[in-house]
Amino acid sequence: MKYFDYAATSPLDKEAAQLYMQTATEFFGNTSSLHDIGSQANQLVETCRTEFAQMLGVQEEGVYFTSGGSEGNFLAIQALLSSPLKKGKHILTSVAEHSSVHSTLEKCKQNGYEVMALAYDQEGHIDLERLEKEICAETVLITIQHGNSEIGTIQPIEEISKLCRKHNILLHSDCVQTFGKVDIQGLAQSVDSLTISGHKFYGPKGSGVVYLNPRLHWHPFFPNTTHEKGFRPGTVNVPAIAAMTLSAQKSIRALEAQQHHLMKLRDTFLHSIRDNSQLTIYPSDLPSIIGLRLKGVEGQLVMLECNRKGYAISTGSACQIGSQAPAKTMTALGVTGKAAKEFIRISFGKSTQEEEVQALGETLINILSEHEG
Repeated sequence: MKYFDYAATSPLDKEAAQLYMQTATEFFGNTSSLHDIGSQANQLVETCRTEFAQMLGVQEEGVYFTSGGSEGNFLAIQALLSSPLKKGKHILTSVAEHSSVHSTLEKCKQNGYEVMALAYDQEGHIDLERLEKEICAETVLITIQHGNSEIGTIQPIEEISKLCRKHNILLHSDCVQTFGKVDIQGLAQSVDSLTISGHKFYGPKGSGVVYLNPRLHWHPFFPNTTHEKGFRPGTVNVPAIAAMTLSAQKSIRALEAQQHHLMKLRDTFLHSIRDNSQLTIYPSDLPSIIGLRLKGVEGQLVMLECNRKGYAISTGSACQIGSQAPAKTMTALGVTGKAAKEFIRISFGKSTQEEEVQALGETLINILSEHEG
């Protein structure tokens, strides 16, 4: 089967897998243990922390290892809310955030916060003027994803940061879809927290990073937690952290070449479906993600037909699968009803071949022809 769902997850890099096994057998100590075996494991984790700080261009004191993007989003938002720059109970976000952010903010509502979720403009971006109009004296946090996981638009986080500084507001950004695909060093230096997830850039599942600006005096969400300076409970996953670090380093080193590769794949796909008025392609800033609709054909049916023909695609964020609701990005773009349920997502990776992309485009055209009328 040809895989076109890299935005959901990516295969583990072979060198990272080898390092995982080596670390699990040779650096198996608990990082909290005071004996030499524990100290060796802890030293390896601290080396990885330093490496991520360098890749992000931030202070290593603000780098924390997590189990992935969802946990990272939850803990980062809770940490920021424990250390607001002013009094208030108002949070701004977008309609199209990852489900882990929406779930976290639903919990915040139960604790008395008011949450305003903004839609996208027609190009799939946050309108900065609208965002500033929604800021009020009570606004203490803005959380906006960097890269949209369903259509691939990139939000102007550094511009949003300027608004936050102007109004004394903390800023969190979910960078799960963009780390390893675009340079986020400038962003990392402009936010109060960000999250990344190892399995999106060929690292192991169950690994992730949060950056929290060290100037913040946040409080642990879980009382009496000692791991990761109180940021999260649980024994530190040393082999996953080591493997994720290697995958991150390889992704950063190959960034320019991969961007070129992904642009060629995108151009090939768009050429394969050119001039077909029954297809709607949504704007994207990430060449690795293409969100589209086949007019009159439900996305779930398209996905199943592609699967039958040997192509793995999706109908949106993997964390949304099983829900009867349309993709959040369709709601954010104002696409409703049957049209919203026609959405599918195609995403490329480093192993995707041009001929596979060409064949997928032709397959989608054939599926559309089979279901016309």
